[in-house]
Amino acid sequence: STQSTWGHFLSVYFFSLHMADHLEQIFGTEKDKVNCPFYYRVGACRHGDRCSRIHNTPLLSQTLLVPHMYLNPVAAPMIDAEGRPVEYDKRYLKEHFEEFYEDAFEELSKFGEIEELNVCDNVNEHLLGNVYAKYRLEDDTDKALKGLQGRYYAGRLLLPEFSPVTDFHSACCKDFEEAECTRGGLCNFLHLKPVSKSLLKDLYKEQRKKYKERARERQRERFLRPSFSR
Repeated sequence: STQSTWGHFLSVYFFSLHMADHLEQIFGTEKDKVNCPFYYRVGACRHGDRCSRIHNTPLLSQTLLVPHMYLNPVAAPMIDAEGRPVEYDKRYLKEHFEEFYEDAFEELSKFGEIEELNVCDNVNEHLLGNVYAKYRLEDDTDKALKGLQGRYYAGRLLLPEFSPVTDFHSACCKDFEEAECTRGGLCNFLHLKPVSKSLLKDLYKEQRKKYKERARERQRERFLRPSFSR
């Protein structure tokens, strides 16, 4: 009858809504048996292409990932004459990293205004030296992707890609942030390298100045551009 058909339609409709809501809630979590939770949370997975779950690279994102861009000295320890690893001087490691960070920030900010620039301190293969640049505008991330393709840094080809990661608080290892992670550099959540407040202040101050000047130039060009009149 018409009434039973309509009742069946409504039950199917509400079941579909319930399932859609359920799938949205579990998307990218451990309960999601289709999509890889690690890829969606940190932008990389230790299984890579062999992962049994899906890694859907976004078509556009605020965040650009440049895998293995930072050559972390810790990943290639020095060896003494007797074959024993030599611990790097902490001051050298800090200076080495901040020179890279300043260089990377200045280059990547040419494509657009950066909200966050994060570098992994993890030493496992899929996170080693990964650089995440989160731009204010997705269009600027797209410019950066196209601008870096085919380019080299420190003799290595850059392979930039859009990343699903936009919430770095969620992507980071809580144990590492709060105290000490027992997995160390082999943790599968992000251990971000700390950057001195003074360097961050200088870089973002220079960036704001640069983009304010560009905004004024565009405004001036619009004012001077000929326009039609009646």
